[in-house]
Amino acid sequence: MPGNHDVSNAIGYYNPMSPTIDKTSMVQIYNLMMSPAIVKTNETYNYTRDKVLVAHDVAGIHFVYINLWPDSSVRAWMESDLARISAMTPVIVFAHDPPDGDVKHFRNPNGSHDINPTDKFENLLSDTFADSKNGEPIVERKALEEFLQRHPNITAYFHGHNNWTQFYDWTGPNHTVVLHTFRVDSPMKGHFSATDERKLSFQVATIDTASRTMTVREVLWNANPQQPNAPLSFGSSTTVALAPRLR
Repeated sequence: MPGNHDVSNAIGYYNPMSPTIDKTSMVQIYNLMMSPAIVKTNETYNYTRDKVLVAHDVAGIHFVYINLWPDSSVRAWMESDLARISAMTPVIVFAHDPPDGDVKHFRNPNGSHDINPTDKFENLLSDTFADSKNGEPIVERKALEEFLQRHPNITAYFHGHNNWTQFYDWTGPNHTVVLHTFRVDSPMKGHFSATDERKLSFQVATIDTASRTMTVREVLWNANPQQPNAPLSFGSSTTVALAPRLR
């Protein structure tokens, strides 16, 4: 899935980059995930139009891969996508940003709404940042919470962006939903593993389709740097229900 750096490379950033724009990673991710009949090139790719939005059904589970974060345009696509499946089908979402979102990823609400070093908005999402009074995207989080209320079969969400292993429930600003959420580490910029390689990890998720439960386990792949051939070791784990939430 594309991350904020992939998108910023494709559309520009408020700090100088060389080259100013490089669409390569977004183009390759788009072609890999979307399998367009005519593959995109750096010349034909348009981020405003060409978003990564993919869904697959496997063994009665609906897997959804979305572009960065479920902003209003992504939620509109998801509404259409979810309309074709049963309301009893569990849905697992994969995204880059956590459900809370990231303020700077929204569209600049100031002036000409451009990307500039003064405002430091990155214009990665389709929504203009609305909640300028408190500096947090409360309006945007409430919109996501309301969307999840309408779709109680969306029960799990995997993300990165700020990277470490974390299992938690996102309940929204008004605490009306329970979204089982899994934050994933990064081998390049892990919040903790960047300075302690023993904490480098990935996650293995195992789904029991009969009971509709999912067990997610942290796998430490460099727990003992002095013994690089040592077997993998497991860290924390959790098991959650994937069945639709009760309204």
